[in-house]
Amino acid sequence: MSTRTVLHEADIARALTRISHEILESNRGPDELVILGIPRRGVPLAARIGALLADISGAAVPVGALDVTMYRDDLHRHPTRAPQPTEIPAGGIDGKVVVLVDDVLFSGRSIRAALDALQDIGRPAAVRLATLVDRGHRELPIRPDFVGKNLPSARDERVNVRLRETDGAEEVTIG
Repeated sequence: MSTRTVLHEADIARALTRISHEILESNRGPDELVILGIPRRGVPLAARIGALLADISGAAVPVGALDVTMYRDDLHRHPTRAPQPTEIPAGGIDGKVVVLVDDVLFSGRSIRAALDALQDIGRPAAVRLATLVDRGHRELPIRPDFVGKNLPSARDERVNVRLRETDGAEEVTIG
C-alpha cells in the first residue's frame, strides 16, 4: 500500500489558523477559554492554537496538557503506553470552556478517556473538541467542533501526523 501526503506544512498552518478563528468566533472571544492538548501530538497543536488565539485576539489563552493514558479502555492491548504529564493551567478548568485538542479523531475512545480525566480535575462550563484530522469510523457518539481536514479513510489505512516538535517534520500522510 502506498503512502500519500494529504497535508503539507502550509496546509497544517492554514488549518490551525482557521480552527483558531472558529474557536474565537464560537466563544465570542478569548474569555474563559482553556486549551488542553492530548499527548502526544495534541500538546504541540494546542500550544500552536494557543499562540494563534493570542495573536488574533491580543489576549493570552491558558494552554495545558491532559494525559488520558490511565483512563483508556484499551490498556490491556497497549500496556506499554507511558503516561505523560498532565498540566492544568493555574486558573484551573472550573467554569471555563475547555477545548480539547488532538491530532487525529478515529474511534473516539481517546476523547471519551479525556472526558473521564476532565471529570477528575474539575467541572468546565463546556467542553469542545478540535482535531487536525477527522478520519471517521467512530465507535462512540463523539463529534469534533473544529476540524482541520475531514479525511475519509479505510479502517485498515494508517493516518500519520508528523510535527516539528515531536518528529522533526511537518506533514500528514495516509497509507
